[in-house]
Amino acid sequence: MTAGAPEGPPEGATLRQATFREVFAVREFRPLFGTFLLSAAGDELARVALTVLVYDRTSSPLLAALTFAISHLPWLVGGPLLSTLADRLPRHRVLIGADAARAGLVAIMAIPGTPLPVLLALLFVVGLCAPPFESARSALMADVLDGDRYAVATSLTGITLQLAQVAGFLAGGALVAVLNPSAALLVDAATFVVSAVWLWARLQPRPAPIAESGGFRGSLWRDTALGVRFIRRSPRLLAIVAVLWVTTGFVYASEGIAAPLVDSLGQGATAVGVLLAANPLGVTIGGLVIARLVPPDRRERLVVPLVLLSLIPVLVGGLVAAVTGPGALPFWVLVGMLFFSGLGAAWSIPLNVAFVQAVPSAYRGRAFGVAASGLAGVQGLGALAAGLAAEGLSPGVVVALSGGLGMIAVAPALSAYRRTRSGTDAAVGSEGGSGA
Repeated sequence: MTAGAPEGPPEGATLRQATFREVFAVREFRPLFGTFLLSAAGDELARVALTVLVYDRTSSPLLAALTFAISHLPWLVGGPLLSTLADRLPRHRVLIGADAARAGLVAIMAIPGTPLPVLLALLFVVGLCAPPFESARSALMADVLDGDRYAVATSLTGITLQLAQVAGFLAGGALVAVLNPSAALLVDAATFVVSAVWLWARLQPRPAPIAESGGFRGSLWRDTALGVRFIRRSPRLLAIVAVLWVTTGFVYASEGIAAPLVDSLGQGATAVGVLLAANPLGVTIGGLVIARLVPPDRRERLVVPLVLLSLIPVLVGGLVAAVTGPGALPFWVLVGMLFFSGLGAAWSIPLNVAFVQAVPSAYRGRAFGVAASGLAGVQGLGALAAGLAAEGLSPGVVVALSGGLGMIAVAPALSAYRRTRSGTDAAVGSEGGSGA
């Protein structure tokens, strides 16, 4: 599962509430929305296929987790740097080029008999295409939507992203069971082809933002350093990012050992997709409840209890799986617990809003790149740590440890978040314009 990255409304946005009809009436929003969900579903499908393929070849929980982690680690390695391309190049070209490159690379991965080291290397390169794509998409959303239409579109994208992940996980498990991992990877490559063509046909060409403002003002490294420095100077942003990263790392660590976990419970390949789909389905429902039924002024108060709600079911589900052993009942109990964990993960909505409010518009793009890169990085590292632990412990015990240790590790971040919640950080208010 990939948690939602922080986004915010353009500066000067109106407060009038927009409708879904008004959002979809914007011509360029439709390809941005549709291709994002198509690519997200394809990504999850590929993760299931590759995890099953590697585990079938090696029977190693560590290598299966490494496969899952590699799809996230490129954000940690090159995310902040590559995200800057969304400001230095025409954004529509960044989107089309990233999808075209991913289509070709995934098609190569689908060739039967491809050596495992080559598969993992190609998967890493595919992951390097995500930071510029996501940053360009986020920035273009603000270009094509104004006022509350942007806020509504962001909420809609975040919720439906979870549905796309559910569809991708379920489709991945089904395709692997009915066909084979190579066929599932070809389907993923096809989603990138469709996405690239759709973007090429429907997006309006725009010049590169930096070029439009008079040329390059600094290097990629300088722009990246400015984004990191801005977050580091703000206790409010540090607290928000710490809660986001730490909670995500522990809640989703079990995704990396989904294949050996399902195998330890005596279930087949299709069950891998079902297990992975449980959390995003819960996030979808929890997000709808938070967005539609909870008043905006009360959402931030729910962050602490929701974070705990996202971790406690992981602990309980892991204990059930570890104690009871193989069987359909413990498997479905674990699925149910991961669903409840997803309900709690609705903390991401008020936390993302708090992030946006703490970042002035001039820094928002780079702050997004830093936060999203760290988010993907901790997901990958969490999955890798779970795989390493599963080499010596049962998968159920590893899941339980993820929930229990997560509650301990996130406590200092939650305390800092509550201390800084009362007002905007002074450093944020005093920062000037960006040089990017």
